Amino acid sequence: MKPLSIYTRGFLRLVTLIGLLAALHLLVPHSEGFSLPFFCYLAFALLSSGLKVRLPGVTGTLSVSFLFILIGLLELGLRDALLLGLCSALAQVYWHASKRPALYQVLFNLAAIAIAVTVADAGFHSPLAKTLGGSLPVKLLLATVSYFVTNTFLVACAISLTERRSVITIWRECYFWALPYYLVNVPIVCIAHWANINLGFEFTLLAMPVAWVLFRSYQLYIGRLEAEKTHVEKMNALHIRTIETLALAIEAKDQTTHKHLRRVQHYAIEIGKEMGLTDMELHALRAASLLHDIGKLAVPEHILTKPGKLTPQEFEKMKIHPTVGAEILDQVDFPYPVVPIVKAHHEKWDGAGYPLGLAGEEIPLGARILSAVDCLDALSSDRQYRRALPIDEAMAIVQSESGKSYDPRVVDILAKRYRQLDEEATRLHQPASKLSVGTKVKHGQAPATGFESALREEQQVDFHVQIAAAGREAQNTLELIRELGNSLGLGEMLSVLSSRLTQLIPCDAIAVYELKDTFLIPVYVDGRERILLSSLRIPLGQGLSGWVAENHRPIRNGNPSVELGYLNDPSKFTLLRSALSVPLAGLEGIVGVLSLYSADADGFTVDHLRILSGISSKIGLSYENALKYRALEESATTDYLTGLNNSRALFERVNQELSRCEREHLPLTLVVCDLDHFKEVNDRFGHKAGNRVLQDFAKGLSAICRDYDLAARFGGDEFVLVLPGATANTTTDKLLALSTLASEVGRSVCGENFMSASVGVASWPEDGATCDELLGEADLRMYAHKGSRKRKRFTGSALAEHVAGSSLHESAATAPLLGVGPKT
Repeated sequence: MKPLSIYTRGFLRLVTLIGLLAALHLLVPHSEGFSLPFFCYLAFALLSSGLKVRLPGVTGTLSVSFLFILIGLLELGLRDALLLGLCSALAQVYWHASKRPALYQVLFNLAAIAIAVTVADAGFHSPLAKTLGGSLPVKLLLATVSYFVTNTFLVACAISLTERRSVITIWRECYFWALPYYLVNVPIVCIAHWANINLGFEFTLLAMPVAWVLFRSYQLYIGRLEAEKTHVEKMNALHIRTIETLALAIEAKDQTTHKHLRRVQHYAIEIGKEMGLTDMELHALRAASLLHDIGKLAVPEHILTKPGKLTPQEFEKMKIHPTVGAEILDQVDFPYPVVPIVKAHHEKWDGAGYPLGLAGEEIPLGARILSAVDCLDALSSDRQYRRALPIDEAMAIVQSESGKSYDPRVVDILAKRYRQLDEEATRLHQPASKLSVGTKVKHGQAPATGFESALREEQQVDFHVQIAAAGREAQNTLELIRELGNSLGLGEMLSVLSSRLTQLIPCDAIAVYELKDTFLIPVYVDGRERILLSSLRIPLGQGLSGWVAENHRPIRNGNPSVELGYLNDPSKFTLLRSALSVPLAGLEGIVGVLSLYSADADGFTVDHLRILSGISSKIGLSYENALKYRALEESATTDYLTGLNNSRALFERVNQELSRCEREHLPLTLVVCDLDHFKEVNDRFGHKAGNRVLQDFAKGLSAICRDYDLAARFGGDEFVLVLPGATANTTTDKLLALSTLASEVGRSVCGENFMSASVGVASWPEDGATCDELLGEADLRMYAHKGSRKRKRFTGSALAEHVAGSSLHESAATAPLLGVGPKT
């Protein structure tokens, strides 16, 4: 049951108060008391109250007890008729009730009966009855109509206030059909009155079978009404399912409509109710809200999902969707006017809209409502071409278009209720299940016509454009292409690309994104917003560059803010206003995206797009070659298991650092580390656990190192740290960290605390002048440390005590135990 509004509660209290005043007739003294006919009529009224039928369209019942109320009103008077009516109403409420009624419902029903009986008595004795002849049938007819209208209209008003429906509509659809059955009681009461006078009141007891006949006829009639109502409901459900299916088809083409359609529908229906639309108009608006964009099925997908501005040609293609949508829906033959709303939902109040250029009241009211709420929700939702606006800012934009694009009456109502409607739409409409548009279909090896011979057609060369592109542009382009061909290293290639390309196309920032799995990762960023652009991780198909990568199409003057909008971080904001993005295609497909950004709106011209599109294939191939070269370099210098540098990279780096240290007179320290009891890990827990130990220890080494330090796997379970600028005395923290790390890794992988680390330290120039000498000395000290650990188990605190103090240089006897000291 819906919660009662303040107006409904006030109406119920008012009716109850008036009913109480009407029931005061029961207090009027009666000299003869209650007669035998009264008790007979009361018994029959109570019995007939059980003969009740359900009313169509509302929660309520109707009984045939009015026959005995009308007889009591004629034969016994108002007091007895009131008592008959109240008793029969009480029996009707509680007898065979599907659920126990609330107290306010019981009081309202009793009050409505009291008022109706009092009004019926007034109609029976009214001057109008005398004017119409004053005959008994006329009086009974007026009493019956008065009772019927009063009783049913009070109930209809209560339902109208509760369900926010038209009271006239409820009364006409749910009660008016029963008037003939009330009028049938008039001739029956006339016959009973004649029998009472001429044959005695006992003859009126035969009215009970007549009540049964009336009840059965009610039931048959209601049965037919229910059958017709069920048929109408099934047809309406069919229309609703058709609407939802078509809306799902729209979602499959344009997935930005996922929540948008349901929210727009809620906004539109609520505003339509407030503007007094009829039920048929509301049904039409409900369907049009879901289907207004169905014409987008005829618009190419790359236009629908384009995150940049549309070209004039693309907008011309977009403008066909209201007309196409109307033509599609015209085939459905809706029982309410859906098609005019769909066709006119892009018309503007001042006549500047499309497709017909309608203005003002010429536009259907449903279309005027739909266009305003559609704009509000679109502005407050994320789109491919911009980020969502706060709901208050979106409403301010809609209000600024009042009287120009939108009906001022609609905008006024929307401005009063938009926050409430936004909260209701968010609460009521949960996201529906998505279509399986991303499913990988296993069956079907090739289409019936086979695959095309080439992956894509070669672009035709526009010789007129080539002839026009002369002078400095041609020279810079040739130099760029030549230098790209001479660059194998990725860093060198990207640096050349940035310096040369910015001479051809002025921009404020440049970014190159590499396609890894389903994400675009920035590998080179230069210019404004460098830190923000470097932090991006763009899903394929989303944002500006994601759309370019997925659709293999360039974008000119796209909105850079949507690139950052997919970070779900409203605090990040860019001052860049336009972007030029092209896909980078290699021999094996798209390898990345090149994006140029400008702080000016519309900062890139058609010539800029032509230049970048013309050299993008060369850039793509050069970029793909640089990626392959980088992969080869990494495989030649990287340990396959741990990802650290291998021995080859170690020797190269140490020799480079020795040259630099000699030139700048800086110290250099090498630390050789060996994992104690590693063989026991392999023997007891298996080689898989041993690999995990090495991998976890390597990750810990990387965390211990500074940005310019080097960590390498020298072989087996032996690791080397190269620490430029450090001396043996400044490595204390790292030595302690190595011991702790080995213990933690062993405990994490094996569940036991038995692993440790033996270390040896050698410094340049005290312990050696070359890489081999330093490694050899550090290795000897590491083995000396390992031997001493076997002779005497050092605890972590003992190691810290020896490493941290001056004892490092006190004697040659203790130094080898720690792996540091003078050359042996």
